[in-house]
Amino acid sequence: MANPAIDEAKTKMKKSQESFQSQLGNIRAGKANASILNPVTVEYYGAQVPINQVASVSIPEPRVLLISPFDESALDEIERALNMSDLGLTPANDGNNIRLVIPQLTTESRHELAKKVGQEAESTKIAIRNIRRDAMDNLKKQEKNGDISEDELHTLEKDIQKVTDDAVKGVDAISAEKEKEITEG
Repeated sequence: MANPAIDEAKTKMKKSQESFQSQLGNIRAGKANASILNPVTVEYYGAQVPINQVASVSIPEPRVLLISPFDESALDEIERALNMSDLGLTPANDGNNIRLVIPQLTTESRHELAKKVGQEAESTKIAIRNIRRDAMDNLKKQEKNGDISEDELHTLEKDIQKVTDDAVKGVDAISAEKEKEITEG
């Protein structure tokens, strides 16, 4: 049975999953991944801009990011932004490009990253359960206002629970995949 409350909950849950996936992209797993640079901004002509707007980012080797500025004058600012970021990586400036070498993860750091993934997953699941609660409240209001019957309410509550269960399973699958990537490195 279609209901706007369920459609809205599905949309919000999908956005929560996408946000979770995006957050996981910022967690480095011992392999070069350009998305770890997403939170870093560079001062360029007085404005803070993402690195990918002032330079091309390539991956010449599995654990190396090569940052090539479009404008050579931005090289020092890019290096400064990378040094000030919380990436924990030291940029190597050769005068034309900047190389970022992603260090091999230790067992301990892999464990810490896997734990962080688990924490992010739990936060996302909480957000999904909050969306479910809001949808349930919305359905109860609809029933109270006479928009839907009590039987429809029970059917729709089951539907919203199924949508929630599916969303949580999706988060678990994304989390398991990232944890595997981290632990197998």
